[in-house]
Amino acid sequence: MNLKLLFLPFLAILIGIFPLFNAYSAELSLEDAVTFALENSLSLKKTEIDLAASGYSVRNLWSELFPSINASASARFTNSLFSNINPQGAGPGFGLGLNINLGLNAGIPYAMKSIKLLHQGNVLDYEDAKNQLSIRITKMFYSLVAEKNNLSLFDEVFNLAQRQFTRSETMFRNGLVGELSLTQSRLALENARYNLGMAKISYENNMADFLAMLGMPLQDITLSGEVTIVRIEADSNALIENYLPIRPDIVSIKHQIEKLTVSNMQSILESRAPSLSLSMDWSANNFDPYSDSISATARLSIPIDVWIPGTKRSQSLSKSRDSIEKAKLDLESAENSAKTQIRSLTALLRNSWESIIIAKMSLEAAQRNYQLTEQGFSNGAIEALTLEDARNNMMNARQRLLQSELQYFNMILDLSSAININWKNLIQIYGVPSE
Repeated sequence: MNLKLLFLPFLAILIGIFPLFNAYSAELSLEDAVTFALENSLSLKKTEIDLAASGYSVRNLWSELFPSINASASARFTNSLFSNINPQGAGPGFGLGLNINLGLNAGIPYAMKSIKLLHQGNVLDYEDAKNQLSIRITKMFYSLVAEKNNLSLFDEVFNLAQRQFTRSETMFRNGLVGELSLTQSRLALENARYNLGMAKISYENNMADFLAMLGMPLQDITLSGEVTIVRIEADSNALIENYLPIRPDIVSIKHQIEKLTVSNMQSILESRAPSLSLSMDWSANNFDPYSDSISATARLSIPIDVWIPGTKRSQSLSKSRDSIEKAKLDLESAENSAKTQIRSLTALLRNSWESIIIAKMSLEAAQRNYQLTEQGFSNGAIEALTLEDARNNMMNARQRLLQSELQYFNMILDLSSAININWKNLIQIYGVPSE
């Protein structure tokens, strides 16, 4: 047997399986994470179905003018029931029929416009859903990055505690420290070990939830990115003036008002304007070409009751106008709420930057305090418990700085969402370089 022929099937299997091992890189960037989320989001897929359906209707607007066509076929049997006299035409019979009916009214152009507006609304909803999902994934991505950095801090504290315990053991054997100091070092080491273990579990669980949201299998993934923040200086009034009209919720309500206006006009014209109905009927019996008949009808219908105030049809039109007024009030409320949100976020960004500066200063002080405390412990002037407190203070200062930076970055994302621009563009336009 030829060994090459025997090897070919295995080679084909390897070639087919090999791409699966490279389907997901060991490193995952934010752009790839957003792409995976957009491709695998079930809610987006449902929105795409609605978008495709409304798009199909827009491409076939001619159907609003297309007549209804009905074909019919019949079979019958005729005979007398109580007499023996067979009437003329007794016996089996067959018939064919065709009906074409075309209804025309002044509301058809507005019906077509309503279909277009419905599709435009679905497009807006789809784009907004994609944008909101991208922001959500970005927040989770950088939250995991910050959690990974925090995990590194726990690991660093564990290593410090482990080195300190080893040093305490050596000093205890040489009679430089007492048993209490050694016990405190051992307790500090076990606390650091426990905190590190809990941090790892939390990070792994959050990473698993993140990968599940992306539609990716559970695996060892490294997120390639860092929480890099830039100070944002923006005038809230300028942001409101420039970006309020393009907010998705504002655009959506304005679009809803336009749809209601068009729908109201459609209802008015369909209810109050005369309508014309054209119909044609053709029928033939027993497939006899000399027995067929054709008829055509034109009917003009003029509504009267809708012009009388208080009738049901008149009340229906009034309710339609009321819906437009209520939507305008919703628009005013949404604009006021959006203005408040933009002003609040710009103020929070301004104040939060000061908290980051304070957190950095606190970290520098905590690091210096730990260095001095460690020197004092090595010289036997400071107890192990004091050294542990200094180490914990340094750890807490680093965590506060990480948390402050993450909160600031999340506020940048919230502001970018509030004014409906990409967060990178927001940083590029309103970011202030560090001095």
